[in-house]
Amino acid sequence: MPESGQSNYGSGTAPIRVEFPQVDAGGTKARLPVGDREHKPEQKKPHLRPVWIVLILLIPCLALTWYYSQTAVLSGDEKASFLPTTSYAVVLLLVNLDLIGLVVLTLLLSRNLIKAYFERRHRLVGAEFRTKLIAAFIGFSLIPTVLLAIVASGFLNKAVDVWFSEQIEHVMKDAFEVASLQHAGHIALAVNSARAIGRELYREDLLIPEQRDLLIAAIARKRMEYEVAGIEVYSNKMETLTRALDVSVPSSVLDLPISQLVLQVINGKQEFTSVQEAQSGRLIRAAIPVVSSAKLDELAGVVVVETYVSESLLTKMEGITRQYTEYTQIKEMKNPIKAGAYLVIAIVTVMILFSATWFGFYVARGITVPIRRLAEATEAVAQGNLMVHVDAKASDEIGTLIDSFNRMTQDLQGSKSKLEETNLTLQQTNVELDRRRAYIETVVATIAAGLLSIDRSGVISTYNPSGERILGLPENWLQGRAANEVFKKFGLDLFQTAYDRMLADGCNDLALEGQLEVQGKLITIRLNGSRMKDEANKDLGFVLVFEDLTELLKAQKVAAWQEVARRVAHEIKNPLTPIQLSAQRLRKKFFEKAPDLDRIFDEATNIIIDEVSSLKHMLDEFAKFARLPAPQLTRQPLHDVVRDVAALYQAAQKDIELVLDLNQDLPPLNFDREQLKQVFINLFDNAIQAMNQKGRLWVTMNYDTKRKRAVVTVADEGPGIAPEDQARLFIPYFTRKKTGTGLGLAIVRRIITDHGGQIQAGNNRPKGAVFTFDLPI
Repeated sequence: MPESGQSNYGSGTAPIRVEFPQVDAGGTKARLPVGDREHKPEQKKPHLRPVWIVLILLIPCLALTWYYSQTAVLSGDEKASFLPTTSYAVVLLLVNLDLIGLVVLTLLLSRNLIKAYFERRHRLVGAEFRTKLIAAFIGFSLIPTVLLAIVASGFLNKAVDVWFSEQIEHVMKDAFEVASLQHAGHIALAVNSARAIGRELYREDLLIPEQRDLLIAAIARKRMEYEVAGIEVYSNKMETLTRALDVSVPSSVLDLPISQLVLQVINGKQEFTSVQEAQSGRLIRAAIPVVSSAKLDELAGVVVVETYVSESLLTKMEGITRQYTEYTQIKEMKNPIKAGAYLVIAIVTVMILFSATWFGFYVARGITVPIRRLAEATEAVAQGNLMVHVDAKASDEIGTLIDSFNRMTQDLQGSKSKLEETNLTLQQTNVELDRRRAYIETVVATIAAGLLSIDRSGVISTYNPSGERILGLPENWLQGRAANEVFKKFGLDLFQTAYDRMLADGCNDLALEGQLEVQGKLITIRLNGSRMKDEANKDLGFVLVFEDLTELLKAQKVAAWQEVARRVAHEIKNPLTPIQLSAQRLRKKFFEKAPDLDRIFDEATNIIIDEVSSLKHMLDEFAKFARLPAPQLTRQPLHDVVRDVAALYQAAQKDIELVLDLNQDLPPLNFDREQLKQVFINLFDNAIQAMNQKGRLWVTMNYDTKRKRAVVTVADEGPGIAPEDQARLFIPYFTRKKTGTGLGLAIVRRIITDHGGQIQAGNNRPKGAVFTFDLPI
């Protein structure tokens, strides 16, 4: 017999072990369970008698189940075996399993009670407490359990009787008959309608070709009159004469094959019906032959009437049929169901009693043994041994306490090492963050472009040396100060405009270009603003990157004027050649005293006059482009300018169709009316010449509310823009036209730029060119 307090009570319990460290010969601490200092309880051989009892009861039950499943008659003949159907075999199997469970629970309950009785007789430690606890649980659970079993049995008997009452059976039977009559009614409707329509077709002789219109009207009327899904009429050669279909019926149902049915009627010369299933419902067709009025022994055609059973109605009909069949099958099992339910109540009663007994053992074991082990481990920790460990399996508060104690000792052991690892990780992280911060600061300090960042509160947080060089303002004048105050104080109007627009419009990116006065010198700045956001998409502020374009623009202007000078020289040289040739020809004819001198003189002087006029026109256009005045801005509607220019071209160009799409929500703009009119005239002239004076011209005007800009598009259906001409399109004196000066688009771009806008050119779809420019509101 085991020592006092060392026995394990109840089935399935696990020993609890308290381990303490032991120092071995090498100085290493090893973990030994406290229980090793005591004598281990003698292990008993498994008790197999309950298993044999269960097997002895199980084998006859399985044999009876096999017998009934083999001898039951599917036809319901109750004389062939004890039960009328094989369903009883399933019920019997369940009953047998219930009996097996009842026997097993009874044996386990008896075993626990007998074990508790003998432990009390031997006066084992805790046996008295366990006995009282078990008795209390059994007493508290016996009376309500028995009362509950009695009441449940009565309610169950009454409930089963209600389930299988005659009223419910009549309701189920009536529903089944209604579903059957519903299907038969659809068939009768199709057959009777087909017969009536066939008689009328025969009587009125509507199948002849001369009556085709009357046939179509009559069939459509009959479909509405009989309220069927469709009526189809076929000739004796299976040709479709007419069809009248209900549009509410799915086409997938009405398109089901019909040729086989029509062929059967033609060959058999009698009525036929068919039922076809589809995913969205059931289609019932009734086909009858129509005898020819001229020859009674020949068929003139076939009438097919279709009725439709919707998917929802079909599902309900099938559900009623299935439920009625299942109800009739279950009703035959009324008595076995009652017996099984009573047996379940009995098993539940025994389970409650067994649970009360087992719970008493479990609570007693969970209270006494774990607390004693935990007390020993707590004393060891109090003596300074942090390697102690309580090994126990418990899921209640005692188990939680033991787990907490083990976690506490483990945390105490690993706290120092974890602390050191955390410190090392933090040091490495700080080093990495410092390295990244230094790298970012180096990049910001060494980039050629100026950088200025503004946080969410509107304070300047970053300002790099390149910004100091471009703006001529030291870092301590801007860093840590309000952006609006700095921009206003130092006259940084371009920065103020970009900051205000990004705040007002809520845009993420913005690009501006303008001029600033820095240290008494006017410079051109290109500014790009971006909104900064974190991983959670929250605003962190704005970053403004700016460049000094003064020298670049100077170089571009020099290059542009060099190109203009080269093109002007080329354009001047072109008319000089025919002038020189004409003068030389005239001089030669004059000294030769040629008889056609008068004619040559007239031709030469005309050529010289024409070329001089062309040269003068070119120089006038260049002068006009060079001295283009500054725009006189007034706030006015842009629609009026477009309509005025369109009216001029609609009156002068009869073969040009102007399509205007003007957004009426566009507010008035600040612009020079005459210069904008010149923009539209130049764009219209280019488009009309590209289309050879004939075609359509689209003018579209929209309002970009996010950017606060008006967007205007002029598109044509000409040959479009060649890819190699795309980059040079707005360069002065660039043209592909034989009579053009190449200044029209350059003037357009100059005017749009002076108004604070941008213009772009591209190819229209499917053909033609499109010019798009925007202007600030």
